[in-house]
Amino acid sequence: MGHKITTLFANIFRKAYFCIVFFIQSRRNMLRIAIQSKGRLYDDTMHLLAEADIKVNANKRSLLVQASNFPLEILYLRDDDIPQSVASGVADIGIVGENEFMERDENAQIIDRLGFSKCRLSLAIPKDVSYPGLSWFNGRKIATSYPVILSKFMKKNGINADIHVITGSVEISPGIGLADAIFDIVSSGSTLVSNNLREVEVVTKSEAVLIANWQLDEEKHKILNEMLFRFGAVRSAQDKKYVMMNAPKSNIKAIAEVLPGIKSPTIIPLADETWCSIHTVLDEKSFWEIIGKLKELGAQGILVTPIEKMIL
Repeated sequence: MGHKITTLFANIFRKAYFCIVFFIQSRRNMLRIAIQSKGRLYDDTMHLLAEADIKVNANKRSLLVQASNFPLEILYLRDDDIPQSVASGVADIGIVGENEFMERDENAQIIDRLGFSKCRLSLAIPKDVSYPGLSWFNGRKIATSYPVILSKFMKKNGINADIHVITGSVEISPGIGLADAIFDIVSSGSTLVSNNLREVEVVTKSEAVLIANWQLDEEKHKILNEMLFRFGAVRSAQDKKYVMMNAPKSNIKAIAEVLPGIKSPTIIPLADETWCSIHTVLDEKSFWEIIGKLKELGAQGILVTPIEKMIL
């Protein structure tokens, strides 16, 4: 009987051992990314992952989720916990607002700027107060959720202000007499206007950044590089249109000079030897201006399609 019990426990421990080994091995071959669990940054991050064809089941979200078609684990955290989780190695990489990364001042590295969730951190004062310059803040009380960034800025500029740390609705502080000014995130500026404040100094700009632990091994670097490649292809296609048109061959040179293509437009002969088809990529910002010039040069049948990915 004792021998059977011993054998049973030995089998249990053996299975447990192999499960642990398998888990550790699978973790080595997988990259873990920390992202914000909710809010605009979460929405933008999930959209980026989807555009990069990294499939995550967001409907059944838990603390830790594995992508179904890419060696990536998603760890959902509060935004202010992401820098520390990456610096400590709990996560290998993370997507976080640059403002939070600067404020937490953790030992991790920025490896990519993602171009979304853009904002700025600014000083604002009551709109009816005259503002002569930074010296105005000497001796003033400033309410903020970003004391580290503000302290560094004030020290750099030789300003001695009283920094009052608040978590929550910083913008109401001057209105209730809690502070003379605020230092906070500004996007459109509408929140400042609704609280009778005006922006007087932009201290720093911020956007979503991809941060990484300094100690990633070679296998994780390979996964990370593949993900960065996909992110780059998605970004390259943003605000770009693929344009096809028919044009007289006699105007090819003039049309080519108008088109700011990646290298040069693609020219395809047509059945009518006096005409050709021209294909190129245009930036949406200058799209309508260029289309007008193309029409003047005889371009016809202009077809415009969006671009999902673009490999440069």
